Amino acid sequence: MQFRLKTSKETMEILKQMQTNTNLTPNILARLAISLSLLLDEPIEQFESDTNGLEFNRNTLTGTQDFAYKAIIAQQLGRAITDEEYFPILIKKHLDRGAKLLENEYKYAGNYEKFIKSLANFEMEMVR
Repeated sequence: MQFRLKTSKETMEILKQMQTNTNLTPNILARLAISLSLLLDEPIEQFESDTNGLEFNRNTLTGTQDFAYKAIIAQQLGRAITDEEYFPILIKKHLDRGAKLLENEYKYAGNYEKFIKSLANFEMEMVR
């Protein structure tokens, strides 16, 4: 069982730039990225990326909500997933895909305040 994952180089660059722009720590930004990725209907299994970026500890990313993240991912996939598949493989895929979404949301919003408001309303927009 692994307790660490490495993001892609692109994700590392996005998270560092987002940290500069928002003053949010990379672990908070990573959780937001994972959440955005989970809102998409597109399958995550074919998503590929490198492992040349930031290293995260499992507890730092999912903490007390680890079981919830695993359950949501399994539900989205429509099948049971092993712990080895869940972390680091699927969480990393969602993190790397979600980082691009997070970056696009910030660019579209234009500033921190609009960005946070946009994220707060993001799920509501996806449901409609």
